Amino acid sequence: LVNNHELGGPRADWDHPVPTPEGLVYDPAAAGGCTVVEVRGDQVAEWVGIAGTSTNCAGGRTPWGTWLTCEETEDKAGQNGMTKDHGYVFEVDPQDRRANRDPEPVKALGRYAHEAVVVDPRRGHLYLTEDASNPNGLLYRWTPPHGFRHGRGRLRTLADDAGVLEAFRCFDSRGRFVDDLSRATRTGTVYGVDWVAVPDRDAREVSVRKQFTDGQVTRARKLEGMWWADGGAYIVSSYARQESPGRHDGQVWFYDPSRRTLTLKVLLGINPDPDEDGAFDGPDNITVSPYGGLIIAEDGEGVQHLFGATESGRTYPIARNEVNIGTEEKPEYSEFTGVTFSPDGRTLFANIQQPGIMLAITGPWKRQRR
Repeated sequence: LVNNHELGGPRADWDHPVPTPEGLVYDPAAAGGCTVVEVRGDQVAEWVGIAGTSTNCAGGRTPWGTWLTCEETEDKAGQNGMTKDHGYVFEVDPQDRRANRDPEPVKALGRYAHEAVVVDPRRGHLYLTEDASNPNGLLYRWTPPHGFRHGRGRLRTLADDAGVLEAFRCFDSRGRFVDDLSRATRTGTVYGVDWVAVPDRDAREVSVRKQFTDGQVTRARKLEGMWWADGGAYIVSSYARQESPGRHDGQVWFYDPSRRTLTLKVLLGINPDPDEDGAFDGPDNITVSPYGGLIIAEDGEGVQHLFGATESGRTYPIARNEVNIGTEEKPEYSEFTGVTFSPDGRTLFANIQQPGIMLAITGPWKRQRR
């Protein structure tokens, strides 16, 4: 397991920053990074995969067995104590520690508030979400340069401007431009998708999402987790409020690259009472269950759950976080993160972000009926 440590700002602000082994540090001023957790029966070991990165959030696995960790920040050198620019994607190899030495960002994938990334194993595209506001964030697609072949360590060999980075632009069944994904109010809504080239992917002067006019691209609030399965990408938009044209407490979309369509699979209405069990709100990290449907980590208001969604979009509870990090009078519960199944499908791993607990959930699991 490659575990992100979502620590932003200078190391001095944190009691337990990621350790900085020689040769594995990008920016010695930054507190975040990734650790690799090896689970073999009852034996557990943990070691640093990368250090000196900032606000490591979501990310995604690759078909060649590595992890892409994403910085959810736009801090440049000189900001918040940083000595290097941040807001990049880094590759972590959990099998070969030597491959992680002298870490360098994959600048071809852009510099912005990254959330998650998935790889299309057939076409070689990478899809990336952006968790940002003012204005809302974007979904990106990176197309590799002609002749490029993916593999362990190959992304590090790319030039900073290699390939093409584009942002999505949606339109409805009548061909009308859709400015924000919150416009969709029914599951089954299908949008067509075009792609618009990013002018300056390294955001030297202007944040990437601010380089487009409102009529050029489609936006969404809290574009969060992604997972590649069923020939496409499942994509989470966590919620929408006053900053968006419509309001909801969570969406899960499916992008089909062969059809270039985006279909709304799960829609959560406004949760009337987040402090009580019942409705869910604020989906974040996501995985596709080997038993059918989705497993979603909740990062909303009030109580926090792991919950599932069937292929029809119906949701159901799996677990609730009862670790109160607030007070008895004003309880507070941290989000679930990092949901993923073991390769044999027997164990679901997840984390509680604060105080930092990794969980192994053994079910029992059973396959959903279609």
